[in-house]
Amino acid sequence: MHLDKKGIHKLNRITRLNLINSITGVKTINLIGTIDKDSVTNLAIFSSIVHISSNPALLGFFVRTNKQVKRDTLDNIIQNKVYTINLVNSKIIKQAHYTSVKFDKNVSEFDKCSLTEKYINGFLAPYVAECKVKIGLRMKEIISIKSNDSNLVVGEIEQLNFDNDIFCEDKTLDLEKSDAIGISGLNKYYKFNYICDLPYARISELPKF
Repeated sequence: MHLDKKGIHKLNRITRLNLINSITGVKTINLIGTIDKDSVTNLAIFSSIVHISSNPALLGFFVRTNKQVKRDTLDNIIQNKVYTINLVNSKIIKQAHYTSVKFDKNVSEFDKCSLTEKYINGFLAPYVAECKVKIGLRMKEIISIKSNDSNLVVGEIEQLNFDNDIFCEDKTLDLEKSDAIGISGLNKYYKFNYICDLPYARISELPKF
């Protein structure tokens, strides 16, 4: 199978979306929780969360800025500057998937998709109670990407909340125990299985392959 730039462009929109979204492999999926100035909550599914740095602790996600499509998540973050990222698990795949439905702005996806709002230590934005890993962030900057009319939203972590049983001795999280799931394309979901730990890579310790 070979597709050049012209062949990719000729694909119908949905085929192209699925292909390009799946070509880089399985990505974790998260629910981003926000609230507007009228206290209406919003929940949206994203697979574009990226690590930016550990000090300061920054995460980013990408969002399109097409003016014909409403972007309640982005609007709410601009209004209140805070939001949550919640790692989706296998028990709530369907609820998470259907947060992508285009509900009216005054309708909360929490209600429509049977998910529970949770507020922790006075943080303004809602967490998803059903998720085992919950992150509270404050927006630091929005970077415009002109190539495809999208934005990279950069946030600094203000809160980390996770179940004790998934916290490992080496201070990492066990994604298999967290029941985290991933996505390829627009609607193919996968589970994560732990394989192995490898040491920090040093040239002096390069193994024979």
